[in-house]
Parts: sequence; structure tokens; C-alpha cells
Amino acid sequence: MQGTSYYIPAAAMAAALAFKVPSLVRAWRDPLLRAVCALLAMAGLVFFFAAPPTIAKVNRLTGVTNFSAPLVYALLSGFSASCLVLLVNWRGGPAERTRRISRRWIAGYGVHIVLLVVLFALGDTPVERLRDLDTYYANTPYIREMIVLYLTGVTVAGMTMNFLCWRWALQVHGWLRTGLLIIMLGYTFNTAYGAAKFAAVFARWAGKDWDALSTDLAPILASLGAQISAVGFCLPLVCQRLADTWHIWASYRQLGPLWRELDKIAPAHVRAVGNLWWSSAELSLTRRESDIHDGLLSLHPYFDHDVHARALAAAVAAGTDPEQAQAMADAAMVVSAVRARVADPEGKLLKSSDTAESATAEGTRDLVRISAVLREAPVAAAASGHAAMPESEVH
Repeated sequence: MQGTSYYIPAAAMAAALAFKVPSLVRAWRDPLLRAVCALLAMAGLVFFFAAPPTIAKVNRLTGVTNFSAPLVYALLSGFSASCLVLLVNWRGGPAERTRRISRRWIAGYGVHIVLLVVLFALGDTPVERLRDLDTYYANTPYIREMIVLYLTGVTVAGMTMNFLCWRWALQVHGWLRTGLLIIMLGYTFNTAYGAAKFAAVFARWAGKDWDALSTDLAPILASLGAQISAVGFCLPLVCQRLADTWHIWASYRQLGPLWRELDKIAPAHVRAVGNLWWSSAELSLTRRESDIHDGLLSLHPYFDHDVHARALAAAVAAGTDPEQAQAMADAAMVVSAVRARVADPEGKLLKSSDTAESATAEGTRDLVRISAVLREAPVAAAASGHAAMPESEVH
């Protein structure tokens, strides 16, 4: 793999991290968000510092031959720890238990990193190796132990992640389960990376040359594993966000008929503002719900409970279920009230009323159900027919 094969995923991780930084600043105390940012940072650093051009540059800048070796191995250990911590926080549970497990993983891999540095300091690597240090120094005292230690750490993390993901996947469904299975696939490649490296090192111990497994195959496996795992981590979060946005817009559209009915009596300045196209789904839904509640509140003096009772009785007599019958009665009363308000342009009844009760005498209803009744033209017509309010009753 050439330098660009490392730098492209490193740049992708950096871009994703930059996208998350504003959220991290606003919610620094969120352990899940911190874990996500730590994972992105460690992944980007691993790819950047593992690139052969970067390895050569770091060695020259530090003046220490093969200084990049313990640096990259330490970053790999940090990446392994960040993956485990992210999964622990993602799964959730009692806060104290989550913090305790996270600290154990961090402490364990912290000791692991210290041992890597100590073993490198005790060993001797006079010849710079940009791509094959693992096999070249496979028989060198202390360096040999450092190589086995870092590969063990990577392998343990991969196997643990697969075990935890599988156990969690058996308990969940939907996009979360799909994401966990994709993460497992990614860490299967990471485990294969460790196996390829180990095989090449063991072959050196046996006097054989399987260096291609370490030099050519292992980096490809690591890259695939990291990218697949990243998809697994992101997929459930993105899909959940899209699903939430879809449900919000669906609720917004479903409230449309009721909002348009009440828009007939809305003040001109409110009608002029309308919904801004760049508004978020949450803000648009909140504005529509607020408009509806304000409209229902302003209609309170015009609500005719006899209209409500007649429409409810008619719906029940037609065999409609209680919740739907109640919605039809509410819709009939709203249509009647809107007509009454339109027939009272000076708002005489409104000005004479000092009540500040809820929108309907029966309490707040399911606005979506009421809106659905208004959307169905025949039902709405029937309801408004029952709801027709003689003009004389308005005055």
C-alpha cells in the first residue's frame, strides 16, 4: 500500500471528527460523544502515522531509527481501547458501571502502551524499516517481545469486540443489529490482520519467509477492517436520525388539514410568515403545532358542544370505534367553530369572552386523528354537516 492508501482514510476520519467537534464542545460531558470523537481521532492518527512517508519523516525528525514503530503500535493500542470504550458507552446501562468498565479498558491499554515503549527502549533497531519491521526484527531481543505484545493487544481487542457485538446483537433488532453485525465483519478483518502478522513472525522464528503476509496482505486487511467497522458504527446512528426526521415530517404533513382549516382564521401577519423552507423538521413541526394550539384556543368561545354531541352520537351509531368517533366529533366542532368565527369578522363573541380554558371542553385531543378526519373529504363533509351552526347562534 502506498502513502495515498493511508492518507485518504486518515483525511476521511479527520473530516468526520471536524464535523463532530462543535457537538463535542457543546456537550463535553456526554461520554458517548467523547468516545466517538476519540475513536475518530485515533483511527485518523493510526492511518496517518502508519503511512511509509510519515514513518520516514518521523524517524528523521526525532533522530531515532524506527521511532515510528512504538508510536504506531501505541496508536493501534489506543485505537483498540477507544473501540471498546465506544461500544461500552454505546450499549449504555448504569452510568457508574459504564464508567468503571471504560476506565478498566483505558487503564489496561495504557499499561500496554507503556510496556511497548519500554521494550523498544531496551531493544536495538539500527536499520530503518518502513514496511517490514515486524518480520525484519522478529528475532531481535525485546523488539520481538514488543511485536508480540502489540499484536496480542490488537487481536484481543478484535476478539472482544466480536464477542460483545454478537452478544448485544442477539438482544436487539433493526438497524442497530445490522450495524453490530457489520462491526463484527470489520473486526473479523482486524483479527485476520493480526493472524497474518503472527503467521509471518512465526514463520521467521521457524526460519521461513512468509513476509508477504505481513508486508502486503496485513495492511489491506487492516484498512478494510477499519472502514467496514466505521460503517457499522455510523449506520445505526444515521439511520435512526433519518427515521426520526421522517417521522417528524410525517407528523408535520398529517397535521396539514387541521392547520389549513385553522389558517382560515389566522391573523394576516401569522399567515404571511408561514413555514420557512430552511427550517429543521423539529422546528417546522413545533411551529405547526403551536399554530394549531393557538388557533384552537382562539376558537374556544365558538365551540358548540351540542354539535360535538350530535357528531359523536352519529359516529358511534355508525359503528365507529370510540377514539375515531371522538376525533370525528372534535373535527365537526372545529369546522363549526371556524365557520362561526368567519361569520363574526368583528370578533364580538371573542371580545366578550374572558375564558381561558383548553381548546376543547373534553380536553386536548389527538391532533393527528382530528386532522386525518378533515383530510377525508366525505367524512369531513358529513362532520361539517352535523356541525353546521346557524348564524343566529353565533350572535
